[in-house]
Amino acid sequence: MQILRLLESFEIGHVQAAVKQALSLGAIGYDAVKHLVLCRIEKRPPRLDLDIYPYLPKAMVETTNPASYKVLMPGTVT
Repeated sequence: MQILRLLESFEIGHVQAAVKQALSLGAIGYDAVKHLVLCRIEKRPPRLDLDIYPYLPKAMVETTNPASYKVLMPGTVT
């Protein structure tokens, strides 16, 4: 939810690119995505070198079917 709230302050293109980059780095979290968005805007390289944290688990994220979220819409019956 926090990542979606970034859209209140930043362009969708920046947030989308940052999410893709975070996924490729295995750094899926609000702080990482926000950092990557800011780096894109400020045109500076990100400082997310996860190689120095070998004890952190690698994230495995699968693609969700957007239709799965229909149940969150008012008046939708499953």
